[in-house]
Amino acid sequence: MSEPCDLGLVEAADAVARREVTSAALLESCLARLDAVNPKINAAIWVDREGARAAAAAADAALASGTRASGTRANGTQAGGALAGKLFGVPLAHKDMYYQAGKPCTCGSAIRRDFVPDYTCTVVERLGAAGAYSFAGLNMAEFAQNPTGHNRAFGHCHNPWGLDHITGGSSSGSGALVASGGTFASLGSDTGGSIRLPASACGVTGIKPTQTRVSRYGVMPLSFSADNVGPLARSARDCARVLSVIAGHDPRDPTSAANPVPDYEAALDGDLRGQRIGVPTNAFVLGADPAVLAAFEAALAVLAARGASIVRLELPLMPAIAAYGGVVSRVEGATIHARWMRERPQDYAVHLSGRMYPGFAVPGTYYVEALARRGPILKAFAAEVFAKVDLLATPTIPTALPTLAETDIDAAEASGPAETIARFLAVSVNTRPFNYLGLPAVSLPCGFDGNGLPVGLQLAGRPFAEARVLKVADGYQRETDWHRRKPAGI
Repeated sequence: MSEPCDLGLVEAADAVARREVTSAALLESCLARLDAVNPKINAAIWVDREGARAAAAAADAALASGTRASGTRANGTQAGGALAGKLFGVPLAHKDMYYQAGKPCTCGSAIRRDFVPDYTCTVVERLGAAGAYSFAGLNMAEFAQNPTGHNRAFGHCHNPWGLDHITGGSSSGSGALVASGGTFASLGSDTGGSIRLPASACGVTGIKPTQTRVSRYGVMPLSFSADNVGPLARSARDCARVLSVIAGHDPRDPTSAANPVPDYEAALDGDLRGQRIGVPTNAFVLGADPAVLAAFEAALAVLAARGASIVRLELPLMPAIAAYGGVVSRVEGATIHARWMRERPQDYAVHLSGRMYPGFAVPGTYYVEALARRGPILKAFAAEVFAKVDLLATPTIPTALPTLAETDIDAAEASGPAETIARFLAVSVNTRPFNYLGLPAVSLPCGFDGNGLPVGLQLAGRPFAEARVLKVADGYQRETDWHRRKPAGI
């Protein structure tokens, strides 16, 4: 018999609302699964059992007294508006870079090992207003800066499908614990693929929204121009529910967009007729592993069978997108970390220093050019591409999933540092372009590679087209069961 923690997020929230399961039962099931798997996958940095149990008890008491309908949060305080109840009584664990007053926030680093913020970020507040509560901070790449899941300070995260293999990064613990059933969903962050990569590698679903769609107030920054907040969960529907809660303008984040937030779940009608799915011919699929390509083409066939049309096309400006995106992320990362890199250079992993130090050498004119060209490039890209198609489809990670040893730059394995670096960088080659362009993109499972490890399908759309992106992802998941598969022995 399956455990409560094996429910999907929407299933869990709806079961609590119908009083078929208690919040306490959901929490204890998640904690038991976490205790069982964490020694193997190293997904959690800290766990707040006492605080979470108090929140679960408050949620169940509110349900019993009938006050949940008036907008009572899981912790017993009041919340009004449309958010109230969407996630009532659901325990969640997040990447350990979301500020929560009185709780640790290590950012996966030695430097912030003992940091405890005195305020709470907007997105966690919004989840609380919808009735959810947090029970753990999850492992991540140090300061969210690698695509693999390596972490010197807290230990590497391990893929539940193959413990020797990468989880994808930097939201490594999020992908691993969602896949293992230890949390119904998790907030990740995505500056170059850090939601989509662990979603792909761990066989779950994760969406990077449009740049500015979700507030970043109280979230550890990495790149002012490329950081995104979004969920990892088990299905597109689960992601739609979380996104409907956290999206929208925040006065405390002046960069957040004022665009109205649509009903993402209402868009999931399963009807893909007329959707034009573009498949790049000059990028994303070149040199991809044969097993990955086979899974990708099979996924396209499913979309076509449900009424979508597949359009092969050449994408414009890809070399410029790659070059400018690299300049922006390196310079902004170096700027954010400048003081610590001067005062505490020994506390950075070698691979992290190697990625950031070049940012100090980039001329200011190059950085300004990269920012200035961003708008015109996006406009030209969108005009040419989205006049022909509604979405782009690519493999999320084009290679067969490498092992931790094969991508451990700091250890420089016997295969040689050049090959190790090449494998390391290849992991995120298909996700980085959509960060510079600021486009929404989702990764969802679509099969397995030759080693039995998950393969991800990436779907990207025009700005603020999250509803369409999730609609197509959900349509695919109605026809397949990859998102329901669970790692053996978990």
